[in-house]
Amino acid sequence: MAEDDLYTKDGTVDYHGNPAKKNETGTWKACPYILGNECSERLAYYGMSSNLVLFFKHRLGQHNTTASNNVSNWSGTCYITPLIGAFFADAYLGRFWTIVCFSIIYVLGMTLLTLSASIPGLKPTCIDKDTCHATVTQSSIVFLALYLIALGTGGIKPCVSSYGADQFDDTDEVEKKHKASFFNWFYFSVNIGALIASSVLVYIQDNVGWGWGFGIPALAMAIAVVSFFSGSRLYRNQKPGGSPLTRICQVLVASFRKYKVAVPEDKSLLNESKDTESAIKGSRKLEHTSDLAFFDKAAVEGESDNKEGLVDPWRLCTVTQVEELKAIIRLLPIWATGIIFSTVYGQMSTLFVLQGATMNTHVGHSTFKIPPASLGIFDTLSVIFWVPIYDQFIVPVARKFTGRKNGLTQLQRMGTGLFISILAMLSAGILELVRLRFVRRHDYYDLEMIPMSIFWQVPQYFIIGCAEVFTFIGQLEFFYEQAPDAMRSLCAALSLTTVALGNYLSTLLVTIVTRISTRNGKPGWIPNNLNYGHLDYFYWLLAVLSVLNLGAFLLISKWYTYKKSVGTLR
Repeated sequence: MAEDDLYTKDGTVDYHGNPAKKNETGTWKACPYILGNECSERLAYYGMSSNLVLFFKHRLGQHNTTASNNVSNWSGTCYITPLIGAFFADAYLGRFWTIVCFSIIYVLGMTLLTLSASIPGLKPTCIDKDTCHATVTQSSIVFLALYLIALGTGGIKPCVSSYGADQFDDTDEVEKKHKASFFNWFYFSVNIGALIASSVLVYIQDNVGWGWGFGIPALAMAIAVVSFFSGSRLYRNQKPGGSPLTRICQVLVASFRKYKVAVPEDKSLLNESKDTESAIKGSRKLEHTSDLAFFDKAAVEGESDNKEGLVDPWRLCTVTQVEELKAIIRLLPIWATGIIFSTVYGQMSTLFVLQGATMNTHVGHSTFKIPPASLGIFDTLSVIFWVPIYDQFIVPVARKFTGRKNGLTQLQRMGTGLFISILAMLSAGILELVRLRFVRRHDYYDLEMIPMSIFWQVPQYFIIGCAEVFTFIGQLEFFYEQAPDAMRSLCAALSLTTVALGNYLSTLLVTIVTRISTRNGKPGWIPNNLNYGHLDYFYWLLAVLSVLNLGAFLLISKWYTYKKSVGTLR
């Protein structure tokens, strides 16, 4: 093997900061530590979020709509904070240290949440299992813990998938092929954590106690931090490239300063590093693209831009820097179409759980009851089922028709998931329509649980799981591949904000629907007793929004321009 082939060519370094050796670092041997950390973090997250709406309702005494909105707002924040983590990862700390530091914050939040559900004085006073009163202080401690966790997950979520992908060299065709599979198995490990959370942890919370239900994932998360750190000798690390937000602002300022300057016809005259390497640490050069031409003005060199050999970056930028901004702008319309999908996805931890709580939770004729939030296990099982099916069967079959190594393009994969999500809402709406007719036929309005099995919810969970495999994994891969090299954590965080905005949109829709539907003393679509409501109308609303969203996605995808990298990493 030639000496050049001993090292990676994508700019990654080992834990000492030296060029990473191919046979000693990265690839699948480094991934178990990374996937294990993500599996434990998702176990902790879903161990809380799956059942949190019932915790708010029964332990903090909140109304259905308040509890649903509080869960949506917290979940939304968990997917906004990745912008903070991504900034530190790309600009200063690198992905490894960002994951370590924010994981510790996560463990602290989990520990405080466990204490709030375990220690007398911190936990609410309960009359019976489902009727408790929480003081303002007790509620405040719960929310402080939850939002510490939200901050902690903000440093993990945008970095782990990108960090795992960093373990595969883009310039090596064999490793690049494995990278495409990594995203599938990454999401598979996420759902192993979710599977344990939806089954074991939710059962413990409902039948043993919230202290144990929160304490076990707190311990798992602490072990995951130690495990992740122990794999540091095997990791390949990308050097942080400086603040991506600063570079974006420099292009914006420089272009507007030169709004009267004409861009030359010969684009080779635009400012760019003369070397094969980019001037941006941790980034390859990007080819010039003809769209969004206004921002090319930032790379037009004028007489006043180069004084005594010093270039003012707020007046003159490189083509690669301009293309970074263009890449982000091109991603935004695709990004926006993920918001409605995330709103649909978010119903699993809110309205699906409340819907299930009105139904018979016994397994067959036994006395064993399944917690309503545990139905989320069928979403997880669906993902676990569809990931290997997609990776081992759908991709090879699609490859024969399309000639693409990944079978479907990432955009085709995402669009398929958006279509499937419409079916999930139709399934949920039809079930609720049937449930309400059953209530009216037998006059079961005031029954807490009607004699209709909760397992009728299984199809809607299973369909959403299938949609996830197409949309969320496609989105992960798409944002990683289309992100500029030195902005991958930022773009991963950007993709996660669709989940945040989806949750916030859910809150907004629930609030608007409740305000309108409760006029003139009516119970509304989502009353405390769903037997008097019309939850099916809300599901139809989401189905209609999903159809419109799919139409917008198809139009946007048709005109999307893919990123092209040239040169080598610095």
